[in-house]
Amino acid sequence: MLLSTLSFAFMNALVKYLIDYSTFQLVFFRSLGSLFITFGFLKYKKINMLGNQKTLLILRGLVGVTSMILFFWGIHYISIGSAVTLRYLSPIFSGILAVFFLREVIKPLQWGFFLIAFTGVFLIKSYDPSGSNFGVFLVLVAAFFSAVVYILISKIGKKDHPVVVVHYFMVTATLVGGVGCIFFWVRPDLEDLLLLSSLGFFGFFGQLFMTKAFQNAEAHMVAPFKYVEVLFTIIFGFFVLKEAYDFYQFLGTFLVILGLVLNVWYKSKKINIK
Repeated sequence: MLLSTLSFAFMNALVKYLIDYSTFQLVFFRSLGSLFITFGFLKYKKINMLGNQKTLLILRGLVGVTSMILFFWGIHYISIGSAVTLRYLSPIFSGILAVFFLREVIKPLQWGFFLIAFTGVFLIKSYDPSGSNFGVFLVLVAAFFSAVVYILISKIGKKDHPVVVVHYFMVTATLVGGVGCIFFWVRPDLEDLLLLSSLGFFGFFGQLFMTKAFQNAEAHMVAPFKYVEVLFTIIFGFFVLKEAYDFYQFLGTFLVILGLVLNVWYKSKKINIK
């Protein structure tokens, strides 16, 4: 999981570093690199790329690319540390959505954890150096669409191979990003082209290491370590991208992660009791 968070942190830092390029270019290169890998894997394993639940797979791809576009767009306006922290609110949104679509129950104590997390959001919004409410709004909507992705993946279940699900996402994102590039293309030099191409590399291995983490240990043991991505990203933001962070912004980040980790702990405790 730590290797996964490090890979995603590298990708996040690169997206912020390449901020002069259009959001559609960032989405295109992020997706194209992973698409080559998923295509090669499915071809080698002789797995049907079209999958079994085409409607759900296409919908997952469309919702996923919407989330990615909004997140990359939001990074243009706020610090990368704040953006990644706010995106991690998606489990809260997915928990709320699960009440309506998966008939799950949220206990009163969990609402308290959610309140802690949203207090952190308020602090981040108020003290991020950019002062961009629009950027915060974009990332929060991106987190909401990520939550919808979780619900769709739950609906897909084990009827389709995980790489097929990712492949649909990468195909959709590459197509949407490619079309957008036609209208918002900024010509990269050779160095930036290599950096753009590496977005897909880091994104794929982030997904791969995360999947392996959940395959090799109980979810409640490894899930909290995923939030180390925020720490890695802030380190890159501070030392590499020269971003400034306020004390209250750090406090907001801590509260968001605390609320999320407490929720993971509480849910795992309920499972163990059962």
